[in-house]
Amino acid sequence: MSRDAQLDMEAIYPLSPMQKGMLFHTIYAPESGVYFQQLKCTLAGGLEVAALNRAWQQMLERHTVLRTGFIWEGQPRPLQVVRRRARLPWKEQDWRGLRATEQDRRLEAYLKEDRAQGFKLSHPPLMRCMLARRSEDVYDFVWSYHHILLDGWSIGLLLKEVFACYEAFRRGQTPDLPQPGPYQDYIAWLKKQDLASAETFWRRSLEGFSEAASPGAQRTQTSATDAVSSHDELQVQLSADVSNALQAVARQHQLTMNTIVQGAWGLLLSHYSNSTDVIFGAIVSGRPESLRGIESMVGLFVNTLPVRIRVRDEETLLEWLKTLQREQVESRRFAYSPLLDVQGWSDVPRGMPLFECIFGFENYPVERLAGEQESSLQIGDVRFIEETNYLLNLMVWESPCVLLKIFYDASRFDAAVITRMMSNLQALLERFATHLGERVSNLPLLSEGERTRLLSDLNRTEREYPPDVSIQSLFEAQARITPDATALMSGSEQLSFSELNERANRLAHHLRSLGVGPEALVGICIERSINMVVGLLGILKAGGAYLPLDPAYPQARLSLMLEDSAVKVLLVQHHLLERLGEHGARVVCIDTEWDAISRRSADNCRSDVNAENLAYIIYTSGSTGTPKGVMSVHRASLNRFRWMWEAFPFDAGEVCCQKTSLSFVDSVWEIFGPLLQGVPLSIIAEDDARDAHRLVESLAATNVSRIVLVPSLLRAVLESGQPLQSKLKSLKYCVSSGEALPTELSERFLDQLPQSKLINLYGSSEVSADVSWHEASRDERERAIPMGVPISNTQFYILNERLQPVPLGVAGHLHVGGAGLARGYLKQSAQTAERFIPDPFSRNAGARLYRTGDLVRYMDDGQIEFLGRIDQQVKIRGFRIELGEIEAALNTHPSVSECVVLARADAQGDNRLLAYLVADDRHAINATELRLFLQQTLPEYM
Repeated sequence: MSRDAQLDMEAIYPLSPMQKGMLFHTIYAPESGVYFQQLKCTLAGGLEVAALNRAWQQMLERHTVLRTGFIWEGQPRPLQVVRRRARLPWKEQDWRGLRATEQDRRLEAYLKEDRAQGFKLSHPPLMRCMLARRSEDVYDFVWSYHHILLDGWSIGLLLKEVFACYEAFRRGQTPDLPQPGPYQDYIAWLKKQDLASAETFWRRSLEGFSEAASPGAQRTQTSATDAVSSHDELQVQLSADVSNALQAVARQHQLTMNTIVQGAWGLLLSHYSNSTDVIFGAIVSGRPESLRGIESMVGLFVNTLPVRIRVRDEETLLEWLKTLQREQVESRRFAYSPLLDVQGWSDVPRGMPLFECIFGFENYPVERLAGEQESSLQIGDVRFIEETNYLLNLMVWESPCVLLKIFYDASRFDAAVITRMMSNLQALLERFATHLGERVSNLPLLSEGERTRLLSDLNRTEREYPPDVSIQSLFEAQARITPDATALMSGSEQLSFSELNERANRLAHHLRSLGVGPEALVGICIERSINMVVGLLGILKAGGAYLPLDPAYPQARLSLMLEDSAVKVLLVQHHLLERLGEHGARVVCIDTEWDAISRRSADNCRSDVNAENLAYIIYTSGSTGTPKGVMSVHRASLNRFRWMWEAFPFDAGEVCCQKTSLSFVDSVWEIFGPLLQGVPLSIIAEDDARDAHRLVESLAATNVSRIVLVPSLLRAVLESGQPLQSKLKSLKYCVSSGEALPTELSERFLDQLPQSKLINLYGSSEVSADVSWHEASRDERERAIPMGVPISNTQFYILNERLQPVPLGVAGHLHVGGAGLARGYLKQSAQTAERFIPDPFSRNAGARLYRTGDLVRYMDDGQIEFLGRIDQQVKIRGFRIELGEIEAALNTHPSVSECVVLARADAQGDNRLLAYLVADDRHAINATELRLFLQQTLPEYM
């Protein structure tokens, strides 16, 4: 430091904890404008410019903090340096010759340029003023400063002194103001505080809280530009009646308005983050009563400290608010605690935020304070512009009516979302005024209008469909309509509808002779072929339900399914018998026994099956390592078929294909969706289905018009190098399901196949494949591809843990109701009860909801966006699998003694598994060996 600089230095001392935090964020992101603040207003009434300039300069002479700069480079710790003298930057402009619109434009341009200029923190003063003359008697005034100097209370003190000095100077008088204490006194007081006691308190208060729950309803980021932060604000004022009612409640029950509004804010964040345990930061005044002269001291005294909100089902609102207030009183004793230290005392990992939202309560806003001064000036159109590094910043003023102002990161939240959030907060406060005896967990967040839209309006999907039909009865009806039309194609072999019906009938009569009828389960282990389709229809025509047994599965998996399902009859190909191991079922070999089967009747069977009878059981992954069988009825599949037939009707000449394993629920639509409408089905050979290049050739050879692909296979097709537009010229529709559809994949499809439509479907075995749909388009490049909206006779409810609907745009757990629900899990009554729960929103007796385990949210247009899983289930190549099942498989390997499997999605949304393995003492772990082992034990996933 130079000698001149030393002579100009009045004092040097450390920073307060809050100043340290602001310095760090300003240095870390200097271009963000964080903590740069502006106060803009109009001044009228014969302004004396020289007197106002002198009044503001007087503030620098009175208050040491306004002459303070900050140094950190080459220092062991940051310091603040007070200069003896500093000249306030003061700019004047004359806009009197301009139109009002141009004056407004220039003001906004100045505000923007001023923010972009920022401050060099080592060069005080860190404030400046601009005065622009609009007319003979009206000026725009802008005061800019860095928040590291001043808090809200200090701004109020400063403005009072500015206007008092202005009035004195314009009269030729000397202002009579008491001498303020220096900010350095506060820094000295801070150094004397007991951090050991503070640590004990905060460790106890924050115990068990390990992850900040991010507020929902944030905009999905789909490009790098979305990450650029920008800020906006919105304010809401409660009516006089509601404000008075809240103040009366506060007086009657010895509560503060600060506690009441904090409680409502915490409850709102609980709803929006779908968590009963949340933390937000509360701005505390930080002015210690024991420090002499603190009431007139100007500086940054506020601190931001955590407030933990726990929603307990057993507490009434009044009990809960009283508990919150006791906790506030106790924490106030440690208001001096540095936030960085507090975070370190918590269980939240280093580098992760303790909270992302803050709350501040003021007695009255600066905008009003400025207008209440005893001044000859008329002060109006006050705007306060600030930016922080938090997602949400709620500021509250109590008098005369409660004013709520929220500052938010506009790159993360749409304005409509913030408007709804403030509406929800207002509704909660209105409820607080009249329902203190109600349990906190039962307080509704939504207005009646919002509730009606979410529960009813978005679920108006009712469509009539015949209640007592079956898959096979509809096929038989179609065979009568188009008996000679081609039904199946496999290489050079073809079957007409009448031929397929007759073959299936002969098999059905054979199965009936073995006792197959309604609710009887028949295992089917047949490679993809015409015989496979004959087998499925034969089982259904006999009245039974089919259980797919994929020949590619390992014998252990097939044996487990056979034992668990206890099937009495097995329909197989002779060469696959060895794959099934030992079992007690009656075996029917469709190939070697066909001569005997062919002598059965070709007439349709009378099976007495209705829509509620079992149609098939498909085994899905199990969290304990044991798969579970999903029991689906005819009604569920037929509802899905009829929706597709109506939404995307078949045209003459269309051809569909079958390429999906029967163990995957999409195979049900692939086979029966077209056949029941008289559309021929091309059976894709197994080798062709596994190779993208050969698959394209096969589709082109038979002029396939519709196909179902999981996104991972769709990607392979698009990257196959084939000229898809010319090769697949007949392709009208491509259905993507089984996994989230990445936006970039949708874009590539629409670019390479402009003649085709891409339909994104969502579902699972428990809801009979697909229950929502969305047609992708090119105007979605800036958002994730939605799951869409419910199909016919299907209801979607996005709920929190207490089964309450969450607001539009907020993440919640997806629950599905309606015609597509499966009966439940075979022999798993506990899991069935856990996942298929009573529908609290239905008037139909026995109605249920399926808890999908998916985290989703409604977007503004009623579309649903998929956000992830809430459990340990992932999707690999479209198949749902529990991580526990992978762990169980790996733990059977002789080289593994302990295993933990995690999943991570890559940039395309595909899951990549991370396995943490511990070898036993006798073996080394070979990664290649383990990969092959998984492919053998879990082939459908790996």
